[in-house]
Amino acid sequence: MKSFLTKPKRKLSPAPEPCPGDADEPTEVKLALLSSLHPAVDQETLLDILLAHDGSVSQASTALQHQEHAGPGSKKSGVIGYQQSLKQYALPPPPSGDATSPTKKKLKSKRGSTLHLYDPADVAEHTPCTIIHNFLPPEDANDLLRELLDEAESFEKITFKLFDNVVSSPHTSGFFVESYEAMQQQKADYYYNGAKLTDVRRITPQLAKVKPVVQEAVNREVQQRIKTRYPGGKKLKYQSPHAWVPNSAFVNCYKGAQESVGWHSDQLTYLGPRAVIGSVSLGVAREFRVRRVLPKDRDKDKDKDGGGGGVKTAEDDPDAEGQISIHLPHNSLLVMHAEMQEEWKHCIAPAPSIDPHPVAGVRRINITYRDYRQRFHPRHTPRCRCGIPCVLRVVQRKRENYGRYFWMCHASNVPGKEGCSFFQWAEFDDDGNPIFDGNAGPKQPP
Repeated sequence: MKSFLTKPKRKLSPAPEPCPGDADEPTEVKLALLSSLHPAVDQETLLDILLAHDGSVSQASTALQHQEHAGPGSKKSGVIGYQQSLKQYALPPPPSGDATSPTKKKLKSKRGSTLHLYDPADVAEHTPCTIIHNFLPPEDANDLLRELLDEAESFEKITFKLFDNVVSSPHTSGFFVESYEAMQQQKADYYYNGAKLTDVRRITPQLAKVKPVVQEAVNREVQQRIKTRYPGGKKLKYQSPHAWVPNSAFVNCYKGAQESVGWHSDQLTYLGPRAVIGSVSLGVAREFRVRRVLPKDRDKDKDKDGGGGGVKTAEDDPDAEGQISIHLPHNSLLVMHAEMQEEWKHCIAPAPSIDPHPVAGVRRINITYRDYRQRFHPRHTPRCRCGIPCVLRVVQRKRENYGRYFWMCHASNVPGKEGCSFFQWAEFDDDGNPIFDGNAGPKQPP
């Protein structure tokens, strides 16, 4: 199937007339109507197809009819993340002589909507990620899950300051490193949200067993992405040319449908620019949502007057291009590639409901393997006037400095501390190695 289904759906043929009162009916009624027309299709699949067709029962039904006429096809599954690509539910393409679309379709998500992706090919095409389902042998995945569920019993919520308010993360987490020496280094030298970690753990046997499998898969996917999706088949500027070697892991535990994490980009301070992260999901399936960060012009009227080159900006709407949902089932590996942290944000949204997992119950375990680079050890990076290592960030929202990196104080993230106004532009060579020449550059923040 050549067409990639997006929201809003590209009309390849005249749309059927809507059912009477279709737009005004609640979702439950629409699902009931679809279920009566297609009793063999499970409710989750019906809901996905309904969402993919902007809530139109008639269009969703037409798409399902085309799929049914195509034959029995693959076995359907109501489990999140294992459904066939939504491309199978698109209306048929026009005859070959009438086709005018290029082979590659540009994603057409829209403001205020969420586009759900299931097929790994769709995820790789339209997001800065790749996903591998059924990543580990089933027993290995379950052994790792059981081990980390036990560890998670003593995980804690992270407390930090946000806009003068003390808040706690809406899930629990733990941090694991490879050796006792690394544990002592982390406790003595490294800072997170402006403070030292007190709970640093040695990597568990199953985490250590899985690590080389993750490492091999991530490096393979990185090379594939460079070869097939980056300009000229070359790595991105500032991306490390060396193999990705994970030496630490953050493990997050989400208990129940409402535990989540808000929109954010992962911290680059110890990873360097254009970082790659390998993320393993175990237990309950959840949605991993991503959205592109769109910069703003300083002068909001610039484009209106023709002075901005006609480039549209996000202005004050961070959701201007909509959201993309990647469904993460048990035993899946998500690779966040080198463009992810600088150009996109991601979250785990609260879910209206979840299907319990036979081992984990209502809990989800997420492992993010990371490659802490020696050149970004705190002994090498700038320190602010508070005397602590600075945090590395990137300009995302202001067009005039979009993509520039900078070092700044983050002591103010600690409850009871104010921090200082230290700021310094960061410089790197083409391979992402930091350049420190004593020149702090412009002192104004981005």
